[in-house]
Amino acid sequence: MREIKKYTVFFDFDNTITTYDVIDDMLLWFSMDNRWINLEKQWKKGKISSRECLKGQVEGIRITQKSLEEYLSKIKIDSYFKKLIGLLDSQKIKIAVLSDNFYEVLSYVFRHHRIKGLKIYSNRVELTKDKLTLSFPYANKHCLLCAHCKKESLMANIKGNSTSVYIGDGLSDVCPSQHVDIVFAKADLLRYFRANRLKCVPFKTLKDVYRYFKRIL
Repeated sequence: MREIKKYTVFFDFDNTITTYDVIDDMLLWFSMDNRWINLEKQWKKGKISSRECLKGQVEGIRITQKSLEEYLSKIKIDSYFKKLIGLLDSQKIKIAVLSDNFYEVLSYVFRHHRIKGLKIYSNRVELTKDKLTLSFPYANKHCLLCAHCKKESLMANIKGNSTSVYIGDGLSDVCPSQHVDIVFAKADLLRYFRANRLKCVPFKTLKDVYRYFKRIL
């Protein structure tokens, strides 16, 4: 009798589950000035950490609770995400979402789209009047590069007998994606893998990932 292969699947959130980068979009809509653009450039050049970048960017946002909820209710997710997690769940495949975004944002978006039961690892944010305050429950005390150490969150969920899969698009996905068996990559993550001649599976939308799992499961 053939043994069924076990999988553990990790999703990035921004521009992977969602159809665009939510944090960048929020900065465009709600920042008081353009300081966030310079911070982004400094981070991409390696001059500041992602934690420093994110903290500085979010400090420039001004938003009310009502405006935030109105904004979050309009966030679109990939049309195949629910179908994909339904397929994985039917095979009892473990799923986790690893994000540099905020738990409060992810949980609202998932509730709005009637998605339940996903394990979320992310930063946290608190709204006081019109200002956002960040906290970093999954930061690595020994590495100050990232706001959320996706590698540690990933390693805590990998079992020795399962095939690990990472699905992502950005620079914050580079580190964790190098500790799994299969990587689905697009955008900046794909460019990194190609530039460094690393093996990955390119994808455009989660429809590509769904077809892959539909074929092998």
